Amino acid sequence: MCGPEVVETVHRRIGRRALLGSWGAAALTVAASGTVRAEPAVAAAIPAGRLIDLTHTLGPSFPVWPGNARFSMRPVAAYEFGGFLVNELSYWEHTGTHIDAPAHRVRGGATADAIPLEDLIAPLVVVDISERAAVDPEAVVTTEDIAGWERVHGRIPDRAVVAMHSRWQTRLAEGSAPGFGGDAADMLVRERNIVGIGVDTLSLDRMNDRLYPAHTAVLGAGRYGIEALANLDAVPPAGATVVIGAPKHAGATGGPCRVFAVVP
Repeated sequence: MCGPEVVETVHRRIGRRALLGSWGAAALTVAASGTVRAEPAVAAAIPAGRLIDLTHTLGPSFPVWPGNARFSMRPVAAYEFGGFLVNELSYWEHTGTHIDAPAHRVRGGATADAIPLEDLIAPLVVVDISERAAVDPEAVVTTEDIAGWERVHGRIPDRAVVAMHSRWQTRLAEGSAPGFGGDAADMLVRERNIVGIGVDTLSLDRMNDRLYPAHTAVLGAGRYGIEALANLDAVPPAGATVVIGAPKHAGATGGPCRVFAVVP
C-alpha cells in the first residue's frame, strides 16, 4: 500500500484556454431504465493549490475483488535490444484505484470512454466515518452522515464527488469493509446533483452486501464511482477539487485511474 504522497504547490491558475467551456459537450446520463438523455454540462476549473495524490501504486500484490486476477507486468522489450524498455500489462478493468462506469452495473449504460470531461473535475466532499468503521467493518455512509456533513459545511456543492473516508486504505485485503448505504446513495443522486461517489475500499457497497444497492443507485442514475482511493486523510472535508484521469478504451466498464485532489 502506498503512504501519503508528497504534496506540491501550484503557483498559478490554469490559463483561460485550459478551462472547460461553460457549455461543453452534453453530459450523458443514464436513468435506471437505461435511457440516455443529454444535459448541458457546467464548466469546472482546476484551481491553484496543493496537489494530493489519491491513487494507490498498482502492483502484483495489490488486493483485488475475490476471484479477480491480480495485476501483472512483464518486460517485452529491453534497452539492450532496440534501445527501448516496454512492459506488457495484464489486469481486469476494476483493479487498483479505478472508475466504475454506469455500464458496469446497468445494461446499456454509458461506458467510461463516454463520461464527459466536465464530470471528471469536481468539488470533492469527504464524509468521514472512520471512527465507526474502526469498530464496525460493516459500517455504511448513512443519510444522517450526509446531513451531519451539511450541518457543518453547508449543502453539498453542485456536481460534486462525495467520498467515504473509512481509513480502510491499508486494510483492503480484509474480507469485510465499509461502503455507502443504499439510502444514502439514492439520496445523493435524487436530491443532490452529484456526478459520482468514491470510497477508500474495494467496493462502493459494503464488501458483504451482494445486493449492491449503492452501485445500483449511483451507476443506474448515470453517475460514476471511484474505488480504492488513497490518502483521503490528507484532504479536508470540504473545499478541495478532485481530478480523475479516467481510461478511454472503447466500451470500458471502468479502469485504473490517476486521481488527485487540489486543496486551495
